[in-house]
Amino acid sequence: MADNQQQPPERHFSVQRVYVKDVSFESPNAPEIFRNQGTPKHQLNLNTKINDLGEHFYEVVLEVTVTVKIEDKTVFIVEVQQAGIFNIAGFPEQELGPMLGAYCPSLLFPYAREVVSDLVVKGSFPQLVLQHVNFDMLFAQHQQRAQQEAQQDGTEPAEAVQH
Repeated sequence: MADNQQQPPERHFSVQRVYVKDVSFESPNAPEIFRNQGTPKHQLNLNTKINDLGEHFYEVVLEVTVTVKIEDKTVFIVEVQQAGIFNIAGFPEQELGPMLGAYCPSLLFPYAREVVSDLVVKGSFPQLVLQHVNFDMLFAQHQQRAQQEAQQDGTEPAEAVQH
């Protein structure tokens, strides 16, 4: 009789491909900026896009934008879209969100960090190595913010809606 009980689907996670989807480097104030002796300040912006490719395949795109300025002059801007295709099956809905929104971006980030560093050096600037990012914390903050906004609007967040 135990054979008649339905087994939960087997969990499967694999990285199918990692690739650069888009890249941009701009140094709008070169060559004058090379003579500026001020202290550079950088701003890091991160965003994640998820595309359901069907049949348990997902494209996750980690967008990384680094802007470096000295005073009010832009030294450089680097934009990288580091993408990956992941095969994810057998995970319950409540685990799929964190996998796509935190785990996959954390796998992509080292690749994006390398692309940023290479572009900055090729732009004739000192190497820029981005510090590790806690994507689990960012995902949790995003979920919390979405839930608060939904409560203010009187609706449920998209992730919490039951199908």
